[in-house]
Amino acid sequence: MIDKLHYISQNSQGGTHLDAIMEVLDAGGKWIQLRIKNQPETDILEFAIKANALCVDYGARLIVNDHPHIAAQAGAYGVHLGLQDMPIVEARVIVGNKVIIGGTANTFEHIVQRVAEGADYIGLGPYRFTSTKQNLSPIIGLQGYESMIKRAAQAGIRIPIIAIGGIEQADVSLLMNTGIYGVAVSGALTNRGDLAEQISAIQEELQILHPINL
Repeated sequence: MIDKLHYISQNSQGGTHLDAIMEVLDAGGKWIQLRIKNQPETDILEFAIKANALCVDYGARLIVNDHPHIAAQAGAYGVHLGLQDMPIVEARVIVGNKVIIGGTANTFEHIVQRVAEGADYIGLGPYRFTSTKQNLSPIIGLQGYESMIKRAAQAGIRIPIIAIGGIEQADVSLLMNTGIYGVAVSGALTNRGDLAEQISAIQEELQILHPINL
């Protein structure tokens, strides 16, 4: 089952991705995407192994961004691939059929493409501008989500579609009204003093107080 609340990691204030992940897990997060850019793969693998161990301890699931080989070596639950990353078909050969593969999309045509490629879920975005993403794709906005989710339903597409990109807690109910499956957040949860309350509030908006069964 795909969780409806995804946390995309970033460095915590004065700390690392692992510190931020630990804080989110401690506050009740259950679906963690390790997203480390511009570092050697050996370093990312080390982070992935440690992050996966943390997720196992907390009954959560780890998704590794960009790197199928690292996801496989770390024993992660899944891998997420951007449009410019390795094709999903090739990644499937590396990680096998039991590992979840998510794929990024920015247009309805990308959604159709990801379904054809065999993705297990789609990260559709960005919702608005976000400084955590380099080479940002065109902003989708609320009307864009409404249009694409409607077209997907008309086309019989049932794959979970996750909204991503600059999303805050106040946006969640609006996005859910479009028919989106769930949301991915990063800055909304990183370095929050009220992190447990924030996660609980988002989960209530998503109506997923108990999102996954392990």
